[in-house]
Amino acid sequence: MTFVYLVRHGQTAWNKEEIFRGRADVPLNERGFKEAELAAEYFRGKKVDAIYSSPISRAIQTAEKIARVLGLKVVPHSGITDMSFGDWEGRPIKEVEKDDPDRFRLWQEEPHLLKVPRGETLEEVRTRAMAALEEVIASHAQGTVILVSHRVITKILICAIIGLDNSHFWQIDQDTTAINLIRYKDGKYALSLMNEACHLKALQK
Repeated sequence: MTFVYLVRHGQTAWNKEEIFRGRADVPLNERGFKEAELAAEYFRGKKVDAIYSSPISRAIQTAEKIARVLGLKVVPHSGITDMSFGDWEGRPIKEVEKDDPDRFRLWQEEPHLLKVPRGETLEEVRTRAMAALEEVIASHAQGTVILVSHRVITKILICAIIGLDNSHFWQIDQDTTAINLIRYKDGKYALSLMNEACHLKALQK
């Protein structure tokens, strides 16, 4: 059996300000670093064989906090980089809603049908993210690994492994530094944990 933890990165200024991020290389903000440190403590003492990360800095910075606690080196993996939002990247959500209302409505109501100019579809994201997951599992049979990525990636992977199509995208919640656990055995996936954020209780005081 292989265990795969999916971890979303910590908060950035663009998360807080509701700006489309995508491939834009936005770093963690002060709270994001604290979230990453708390996520790292969640894994302290656990046996983990490897930690992979999206190459975007907000994910790498989160992964590095976890890797330091585990004594591991972060391995960047392009297959779990964030969805490309094309022409929407770097733009506030409210601005996109005003300037591109039809596509924005699709994103809110039928995200599986959305194609932003110069961006990716959820199906394209699903194809590459699942390929990355399968590659990692093949490299760590009977092991435990961590993948640090982005909200879109973790949501779409969860949909895929529990047999939901991309139209269910918004039915999966993923907080910053959310921790999810996937089990893989004999060609079948099981979701053991989803959107765990108990490690962030110290920030809610």
